[in-house]
Amino acid sequence: MLKFREPPAQEPLSGRRFARFHRWPAIVAFLLVAGAGFDTQAQSGVLTATQPTAAIASANALATNAGFEVLNKGGNAVDAAVAVATTLSVVQPEASGMGGGFLALIHDAATGKDTFIDAREMAPAAVNSADYANADGSPNRDHSVNGPLAAGIPGYPAGLAYMVEKYGKLPLSVSVAPAIRIAENGFHPTESLVRSIQQVGDVLRRYPASKAKFFPGGKAPQTTDLFRDKAQARTLKAFAAKGAKGFYAGPVAEEMVAAVKAAGGTWTMADLAAYEARERTPIELNYAGYKVITAPPVSSGGVAIAEMLNILAGIDLKDMGEVQRMHYVIEAMRRAFRDHNEYLGDPDFVKMPLDMLLSPYYADGLRQSILPDRATKSSWLPAAHAKEPGMHTMHFSIIDQHGNMVSMTCTVNTTLGSKFVAGKSGILLNDEMDDFALVAGKPNAFGLIGGSANAPVAHKRMLSSMSPSLVIGKDRLLVIGSPGGSTIITQVLEGILGFVDGKSASEITAQKRYHHQYLPDRVDLERNAFSADVIDGLRAMGYEINDQRSWGNMNVVTWDTTTGVKAAASDPRNPAGLGKVETIH
Repeated sequence: MLKFREPPAQEPLSGRRFARFHRWPAIVAFLLVAGAGFDTQAQSGVLTATQPTAAIASANALATNAGFEVLNKGGNAVDAAVAVATTLSVVQPEASGMGGGFLALIHDAATGKDTFIDAREMAPAAVNSADYANADGSPNRDHSVNGPLAAGIPGYPAGLAYMVEKYGKLPLSVSVAPAIRIAENGFHPTESLVRSIQQVGDVLRRYPASKAKFFPGGKAPQTTDLFRDKAQARTLKAFAAKGAKGFYAGPVAEEMVAAVKAAGGTWTMADLAAYEARERTPIELNYAGYKVITAPPVSSGGVAIAEMLNILAGIDLKDMGEVQRMHYVIEAMRRAFRDHNEYLGDPDFVKMPLDMLLSPYYADGLRQSILPDRATKSSWLPAAHAKEPGMHTMHFSIIDQHGNMVSMTCTVNTTLGSKFVAGKSGILLNDEMDDFALVAGKPNAFGLIGGSANAPVAHKRMLSSMSPSLVIGKDRLLVIGSPGGSTIITQVLEGILGFVDGKSASEITAQKRYHHQYLPDRVDLERNAFSADVIDGLRAMGYEINDQRSWGNMNVVTWDTTTGVKAAASDPRNPAGLGKVETIH
């Protein structure tokens, strides 16, 4: 059992008792909030405090502030997560929302228990692969990413309601209140939302409810406009009042099903009634003296991260030059992606050899196949089918004033999901059906190919790369995750390696990124992030290099339990993000 040195007494996440607040040292970083007991340290740019503090890092300042609002009302990390998640549904619908799904890790400070919440979307009962293929057998990309056929049954509301009921302290209505208020009163859209609406505007205009929501008054919103979402506010009110039943039954459900069917989809009321959030056992492993807790299937990410770390555990990376270190990490990525592409799927439908994939002995064998001075070609390894989910996702990290933690990754898949708003519900639906292997041997929206383990079946959950993770050491803790499709896995891996090397929260979110996913056989590098010498060195070892724009939107919280220092950092690549540590009154 993990025991923190402070606060001296902690309250379990379960139950709705109001916790006593304890005073202990902390650091306020990134955004400084007024409060008593602060001692400015001008040279270091931080403030120290002797009050209970919590840390939240999310992709949007309004969402972060909503989380703190709920903490200040007596909530815990789970209640704050619900506030952040529902607010993101309003202010960042291009990447997450009530019409999508999420995966979350929860850590209870008092008991040391870690649990995983699977709120991934699932296929409707009437799913038919033929709906996603043209007459010649080629994939029908439009059906798989646009409109109601692209949408799986959402898991977001069911997962939030489950978390609050089992692990929260406050009524659901309190945690959802900030999102309702923002949806009704309005907010200024971020550049990301404005850009996303412009990017897929032609598809949004196909559907009357989507056009009404995203083109108020017939015009796309600008960052200076006040954007309101009163239709979603009504749905959030039903959810706040009735929990999951307010979404999966009654008027909201009837409206969504009618809208989906009218537009050619196959949802039924029975599909919505059948959805349940799953509580699963996280994957745990030890790496370099730290306990790593990460996502189990239906996430493919946790297994891949564990396999990579097991491979790297037998290699001394610390004293290597940058090119040699990257070489070994890339080769670990290559081998782990090969395996996860071949074996992983929904654990309720697919039998997976997890004991083998997570075994250090299996990793020993994979490590021995890495040549010290030459890239392995993916074609040299046994063939595997690739399958990966999409790119538009959100992650946030929370540590509350008692040390309870939530690492949560939310998604609607591609930009603005299916682009289909389900009638008067105001709910933008996901396009997660594209994450299945809809047409055998054919690539999805991201050029990746699926196999039978990820084939669509009634009420099956599509594989995900979302990898919310926790890293716990003797006196340092990390809450980490990121969006980014298949790059989620490698971003989290690189973040964990950075944390083990002693990097701070801001250094972890800012560090340069690289990625290899077995197929295509290339190394993706952030453009202008690596020196010419590093690129030339990798090419000399036989790597194909692909310079790309920056990717990901990582949000990290760290805690040094010896000093009491907490830090929250949002990805500097995303100017709308906010990492914030605040005194809880």
